[in-house]
Amino acid sequence: MRHIPAMTATFPTAPDKHALEHGDVLAPRFDADGLICAIAAHAETGEILMVAWMNAEALALTLETREAHYYSRSRRELWRKGVTSGQVQKLVEARIDCDQDAVLLKVLPQGDGGACHTGARSCFYRLIEEGRLVERA
Repeated sequence: MRHIPAMTATFPTAPDKHALEHGDVLAPRFDADGLICAIAAHAETGEILMVAWMNAEALALTLETREAHYYSRSRRELWRKGVTSGQVQKLVEARIDCDQDAVLLKVLPQGDGGACHTGARSCFYRLIEEGRLVERA
């Protein structure tokens, strides 16, 4: 496991709505807890693999290292996807939504291609059918 030095990442604040929605400066809008929603999708298939959270440090490290980093709300710590599982996510493309409060990561999963901590390929492996959950690949 590669040690990641502690850092304090900061991003600018957009000066106005036009700059936020049409400007060329990355100015993510983190929530009150300092987090932004991150959606990871398979870069080749478009399949949604997982939804997680990022703080400024996780976002900055993801963009710098080209490997997905997230922030665990339950453990209250930064983590690099795949450190223990081998399911590293190599970043192909990063996008931000119109009002810069959600990030879409297009990634290439490593290891056996899984993304979920349960061992499933995607965290979205269950369908809701008639109020019940049914596992489907």
